[in-house]
Amino acid sequence: MRSRKTTKTKKAAKNRVARSGRVVSKPTKMTPGNAGEWFAKLVAVQARLRAPGGCPWDREQTHQTLRTYLIEEVYEVLEALESGDDAKFAEEMGDLLLQIVFHSQIATEEGRFTVSEVIREIHDKMIRRHPHVFGELRAKNSEEVLRNWEQIKAHERRAKQESSKPEGKKRAAEPSLLDGVSHALPATLEGFQLARKAARIGFDWENADGVMEKMKEETEELRKALAAKDAKVIEEEVGDLLFAAINLSRFLHTDPEIALKKANAKFVRRFHAMEQAARADGHEFKDLPREEMEGLWDAAKKAESAPSAAMEQAPRRATSKS
Repeated sequence: MRSRKTTKTKKAAKNRVARSGRVVSKPTKMTPGNAGEWFAKLVAVQARLRAPGGCPWDREQTHQTLRTYLIEEVYEVLEALESGDDAKFAEEMGDLLLQIVFHSQIATEEGRFTVSEVIREIHDKMIRRHPHVFGELRAKNSEEVLRNWEQIKAHERRAKQESSKPEGKKRAAEPSLLDGVSHALPATLEGFQLARKAARIGFDWENADGVMEKMKEETEELRKALAAKDAKVIEEEVGDLLFAAINLSRFLHTDPEIALKKANAKFVRRFHAMEQAARADGHEFKDLPREEMEGLWDAAKKAESAPSAAMEQAPRRATSKS
């Protein structure tokens, strides 16, 4: 059975045209018909694929086997968003929507819930959590909106606990404002959401300087742990430093996961430039002395802001000792 990703790649390739030396997706066409009609058609397509005589691959899938695809699609949506390519962005959001429909179809077949219930749940939740729009409550700014949001969520969790508690059973642990943050999230995103929830009820620094002072404090504690050569404490202090950095990112309204992704991409880009520069001068980068590697790194950084001459001069300057 061919990969679904392969099919999607071929489809994307057909929708691309070369222009000015770059591969750019064709503009998205505005298709007539309302969203409800097209959504119903998509649900019907997925039901047909899962039905007897449908697609063998689709029929084999379960909630568990689809987990990887769900995660992949989220990251592909983020990548498409960053690209500025509207056609690609729309395509990847469609792929993500398909995952919701796919899981809902499986649940429908198992008699658990339907896609209509999924839509109704989020519809009702949005009404319930925006009383300043759909009710009498007023919110002066987004900070008040977020505080109200957290309070409403906490109330909903308490109500669910009370309604699901069997008679005579011991009372469950009191709900926390930090409830609702999934432990299955990547550590960076989990830390970001935990810190954000705490900040929404006022547990936060006054300014960014306070967060940076905290980072200095954690750095000093890490130095002490290194001096003591205590591996367990070192791990703990590294975690504290990372959490402080995540808090700084959150305080500055920057998603740490996206910021780190961009930093990773920048490192890869510069590393490739160093390797190419070394080979252009007849060397393998891995064989260069450390100081020459540093010289190529500095040249790669300069080349990103002034690409005209920096990397042309860098190999000769950085490898002059060879």
